[in-house]
Amino acid sequence: MAVQNTKRGRIITETERLIIREMVQSDFDALCKILCDEEVMRAAYESAFSVEEVQNWMSRHFKRYEEYGFGLWAVVLKETNEMIGQCGLTIQSWREKEILEIGYLFQKAYWHKGYATEAAIACKEYAFSVLNASSVYSMIRDTHIASQNVAVRNGMKVVDRFTKNFRYVDMGFFLYCAKKINENCKK
Repeated sequence: MAVQNTKRGRIITETERLIIREMVQSDFDALCKILCDEEVMRAAYESAFSVEEVQNWMSRHFKRYEEYGFGLWAVVLKETNEMIGQCGLTIQSWREKEILEIGYLFQKAYWHKGYATEAAIACKEYAFSVLNASSVYSMIRDTHIASQNVAVRNGMKVVDRFTKNFRYVDMGFFLYCAKKINENCKK
């Protein structure tokens, strides 16, 4: 699908049930439903974000759109036109190397419905077909089984494990990788 511009943000791709597009400032309240939710954020970041941290998060992704042409995007349910999550691509550091990561965060009401998997697969396909990436990764907490299952359904395998310190808490992470056909995942 060709990238389209709309008043609600540049559309990156679509799936059967979802529109994946760049976030815009008017998505702030929907983003707060994700990043300010203790249960949602405990899985990935140990605690919820403040409203100020949400705006900083959003602003960082606006800059990533300009600098790289990608970042975490709004995931919009076609049926309701509601932003239900974020999924997209970011450059992350892993063991002193930069990698292309697929990340995803969804409102709790939309967990266990296949939306994260659907969006993550679309982002992987975008990385391979549009960005011509040879491999993509997902860094997932070792305690977050649901996100690990999304990575597996996205054709990814664990290739490494690492401990990161975030907000003064040591957290274990798995590094998952999917490769383009005829490419090898490397740590």
